[in-house]
Amino acid sequence: MTSDKPLPVLATHSGKFHCDEVFAYAVLRLALGLREPGRDHVLLRTRKPEAIASADIVWDVGFVFDEATSRFDHHQRGAPLRADGTPYSSAGLIWRVYGERAVAALLKEGGAEGFAPAIAAEIDETVVRRIDENDNGVAADGPVRSDTLGLASLVGDFNPSWDEATANGATAGDAAFLEAAALVSGILGRRVDGLRARLAAEALVLAAHAAAEDPRILVLERGMPWKNVVFSHDLPVLFTVSPASNGNWMLDTVPPEPGSFAQRLPLPEAWAGLDAEALAAETGVGDAVFVHLRRFVGAAKSRDGAVELARKAMAA
Repeated sequence: MTSDKPLPVLATHSGKFHCDEVFAYAVLRLALGLREPGRDHVLLRTRKPEAIASADIVWDVGFVFDEATSRFDHHQRGAPLRADGTPYSSAGLIWRVYGERAVAALLKEGGAEGFAPAIAAEIDETVVRRIDENDNGVAADGPVRSDTLGLASLVGDFNPSWDEATANGATAGDAAFLEAAALVSGILGRRVDGLRARLAAEALVLAAHAAAEDPRILVLERGMPWKNVVFSHDLPVLFTVSPASNGNWMLDTVPPEPGSFAQRLPLPEAWAGLDAEALAAETGVGDAVFVHLRRFVGAAKSRDGAVELARKAMAA
């Protein structure tokens, strides 16, 4: 069954494209559940005023910013600024309205939509703000051309070269725009999933610490990032126990601060560099596997063995 309802028209400018309008388009597709131009929406790249005026959503063109009418340009006088005075690009303006919805759409399959506000806020600060700065030429570390591996440069590389057949004509760059949007969508999806995983780990680490018999020993049933949680929540952890991919249980010491190679409490000097029978004899833990010569990590064959190593290290 087909519908006679016209497809929504999403419009941005034609010609050479930049990271901000490509990023904005990727966000709109996610937030609105759109999959393919020509199938469930129309992507219109134009500078014709009459076409822009009749579009449903317009960004990076048209000299109008008005959320109520879905106009998101930033080139006109009086264009909106962030609270600290940083000018928005079209990416930032679109993200303000649609960012959280785009993130929630990416999280939906895993049932982690509750993380959407926090993830959207972090991406705004670490990714979208950077796009805003670069597009408006206010990046503190210089123009985007100095960052050849940055997202803006990589998106810019999709523009057709001057002597390509697709560089001229009414649809010049349209196919390349979609290719660039696919790249951005993939990167955004991976960034969202990475932040989701970090927040999920934080919740599990805090729960494990709250349930611990000894608040100085953090026991995790799966390997996951834990150091940032220990530091950000000022947990009094000295050792972390978690399973390794080889079947052993690792005993990790905790550094006194992020990035430090020191330990709050090193493993005992008498254990340094021992393994197997020698370590078992020295520690009294029968399934002890090894302790690193630098005393920052050790292992046992079982969870209980690794926990016992931690207890004996604190007693020593």
